[in-house]
Amino acid sequence: MRYLEADQQGVVFNMWYLGYFDEAMTLFLEQGGLPYNRMLEAGFDVHLVHSEIDWKAPLRFPEEFGVEVGVDGVDGVGRSSFALRFVVRGPAGEVAVGRTVYVVVATDGSGKRPIPALLASALGDPPG
Repeated sequence: MRYLEADQQGVVFNMWYLGYFDEAMTLFLEQGGLPYNRMLEAGFDVHLVHSEIDWKAPLRFPEEFGVEVGVDGVDGVGRSSFALRFVVRGPAGEVAVGRTVYVVVATDGSGKRPIPALLASALGDPPG
C-alpha cells in the first residue's frame, strides 16, 4: 500500500478499494488471455454498473496486501454482463470482500452488446 492511500486514522481510505478491484479485474482478464488493449481493439469495453464492499478488518500503512478475483458464483456470466468477486487479504487475513457487476459496451458508442467470445474465454466461460 502507498502512503497516500491511508487516511488520518492510518488505514486505507475506502475509495481506494474500488481502484484495487479495477486493477485486479484488468489483471484477471489479462491472465485469462485478454489484455485490455486487445479488448478495445476488438471493439468492446466494460463499464462498472454496480459494486458493493463489506469490510472485515482495517488495512494499515505500510501493510502489503493481495486481491483475489474470480467470477461471482451467484450472478456469474450473463448475456451482456458479468459479476466478479474480490477478496482483499492483508497480513492478518481477510480485510474486505467485494462484488462488482460490469456490462459490455461497444467502443463505437452504440451501447450495450453481448459478451464476445474473447471475453467469455478470459472469464473461464468459453462459448458452448
